[in-house]
Amino acid sequence: MPLKFANNQSLTGTTALPAAIPTDNLILISTQTASASATISFTTGLNSTYDEYIFKFIDIHPATDNVSFQFNMSTDSGSNYNVTKTTTAFNAQHDEADTDTDLNYLTSQDLAQSTGFQTLMLGIGNGADENGAGTLQIFNPSSTTYVKHFISRMSYYYQANYIFDFYTAGYGNTTSAVNAIRFQMSSGNIDDGIIKMYGVKKS
Repeated sequence: MPLKFANNQSLTGTTALPAAIPTDNLILISTQTASASATISFTTGLNSTYDEYIFKFIDIHPATDNVSFQFNMSTDSGSNYNVTKTTTAFNAQHDEADTDTDLNYLTSQDLAQSTGFQTLMLGIGNGADENGAGTLQIFNPSSTTYVKHFISRMSYYYQANYIFDFYTAGYGNTTSAVNAIRFQMSSGNIDDGIIKMYGVKKS
């Protein structure tokens, strides 16, 4: 079928793009919606299909005030979430009254060869209009050669009328394949929110 062009030179009348034309490299694999959920776990879809996975967090809202949103990894399909991690964390902050700004390295939120859950949002508020959003990237989780690096950035309403821009990075210190991820609050339920898991296509 011949190509048809509109006045703006866009393609029309085609049913498929040729293989040589690149398409979207971000592939939605799974979506989960919290509803008074103790945990949100992704136990399928993490495999060697993609070299990178991105989790997107939309309107994450805790049931309990001043708690942390956390994650951990599993190498046994979710039977245990206890991968050893070494991490670093810092935040920028600004209050609503425009009286306080700060940039902090958060020693209390880093891990040194710990199997505990890693904080992604610290002290998130549970008011009716309070929530958080952001991303978590995990690189090559199915590798059986290398440790598993991750980077997170979150924007959220800190419980004391602050905006927090919270950064976390680290690695899961395992050469076993990571095949499941769990998210939870440090106390209480995830009252509401959407978590989407994407795979990034190999080039």
